Amino acid sequence: MKENFKSHLALFIVALIYGANYTIAKGVMPTYLEPFGFIVVRVSGAVMLFWITGIFVPEKINRKDIPLLAFCGLFGVAINQLLFFKGLSMTTPINAAIIMVITPILVLLVATSVASERITPKKLSGILIGLLGAIILLLIKHDLTIGSLTWRGDLCILINAISWGIYLVVAKPLIMKYRTITVIKWVFLFAWFYVLPFGYSEFVEADFSMMPTDILLSVAFVVVGTTYFAYLLNNYALQKVSSSVVSIYIYLQPLLAAGIAVFLGRDEIDAVKIVSGFLIFIGVYLVSSSDRANRNQNIQ
Repeated sequence: MKENFKSHLALFIVALIYGANYTIAKGVMPTYLEPFGFIVVRVSGAVMLFWITGIFVPEKINRKDIPLLAFCGLFGVAINQLLFFKGLSMTTPINAAIIMVITPILVLLVATSVASERITPKKLSGILIGLLGAIILLLIKHDLTIGSLTWRGDLCILINAISWGIYLVVAKPLIMKYRTITVIKWVFLFAWFYVLPFGYSEFVEADFSMMPTDILLSVAFVVVGTTYFAYLLNNYALQKVSSSVVSIYIYLQPLLAAGIAVFLGRDEIDAVKIVSGFLIFIGVYLVSSSDRANRNQNIQ
């Protein structure tokens, strides 16, 4: 019970970090950093932090697991981050947010076909109820734009969501076998080699000496918060709960982003946020309780 609470707390903190990220990192691209250049900064900084941390908890990996680690670096970091940032630069934030909330459904489908994770009525109901709450929150008072001007960006965001869903399922056996930091440091090392050719030219064009302090702090938040801590906490939780539970916390991101905006005085609480929040929390509860029931049944 205690470990289960810790994993859900970790996932809530991740959702809070990502929710804050929309506000904090908003002004960096493209004025100060182009999307792919930003990814090089993000992955390079994270690689250093992960490997420094790994010094204190050394652990050897089996050579036969290296291809799977490389695969996770491709789908869990390189494709995921490159296409999300690129897609966001070619579409609207509301389009990106709407597309991203299909991730739990994609994870459930992949987990069912690849990892033999059971689709229970309770789990499916939770995912759909949470999806409804997230979509209501994102659509009401916002403009969804689907058309020739945004389709390339929308496609990038969709592939990014699929990539992240694949990672959550494929990485779980590695996360169960090794320490969290061991898996993440290797995943990011491989990812660094993947992203460098795409973002190197944009990275060298960036003039960090001319960046205002608030922009540098935003970049630091993305590297330390949105990448280092978020990936560590996500993968820690993946050791304790199913991929579906980890993925459904994405529904909390728009809710927490709205909460942060309210706290900063940029938005206000209304009936839409209350109803959406209720549906999202019900969805998260149903999926997590279904997962807990399945694990208890397996133990028996």
